[in-house]
Amino acid sequence: MNRIVISGTYCTGKTTLSLALEKASGISSTHALTMREILPNLFPGKTLKDCSYTELICLGMKRFEDRIRKESELGNSFISDGCPLQEWLYGSTRLVTGAYPDEYPYKMFFKKLFHYRSYKDFKKLLNGFETMAKVYTQKNYDMFFHLPVEFPFVADGHRPTSEIFRTTSEKRLLKAYKAIRIEPVFITGNIEERLNKILNILEIEPKYEISECIRFAEDYRTHIFDNIHLELQR
Repeated sequence: MNRIVISGTYCTGKTTLSLALEKASGISSTHALTMREILPNLFPGKTLKDCSYTELICLGMKRFEDRIRKESELGNSFISDGCPLQEWLYGSTRLVTGAYPDEYPYKMFFKKLFHYRSYKDFKKLLNGFETMAKVYTQKNYDMFFHLPVEFPFVADGHRPTSEIFRTTSEKRLLKAYKAIRIEPVFITGNIEERLNKILNILEIEPKYEISECIRFAEDYRTHIFDNIHLELQR
């Protein structure tokens, strides 16, 4: 079985590498809907920043459902751009750091204080979500290739994260793997080096030139994923 996860926190190159590996190996890749794709249908007129704790849980669960549905359609051979731990990670890290650059510690303190009951309920829901995500992740994948935080965070307006959010979620993700006894293979370097390392480990001869696979991945990401409509900022 080749149920492969390209692991990592935000802005580490998972999507581009997943697409390049798909082109090189012939194994289909899957990509869960982003929260900003889900948001307009689930909570019309809202921005991610406006969402309540309960609404964030709903978005995460919807993304989790979309991920497992897409993977189930591909059977026992696919490349997953992330895994269900990503859905849990977004919400749980948000409780620690906030998600946006302007959510300083004092703002987080007062937010939790003024919304104590919903914050407490959110933590309970996240604990249940964490257990479900860990069990599914432990049982439904064969190989984890982890992309550590190597390159500077790019605030592109597309991902609602910050550098502190990214580094904190990286630590939490690795801690979660350890808790469920998963030992991901760390893949470092530029995209060409990463792709070659994974192909060598999987003992797969690339179907196309590596440069062509990378060009395909970068073009696809730019024209499809990076063109996702963003909610109106207020």
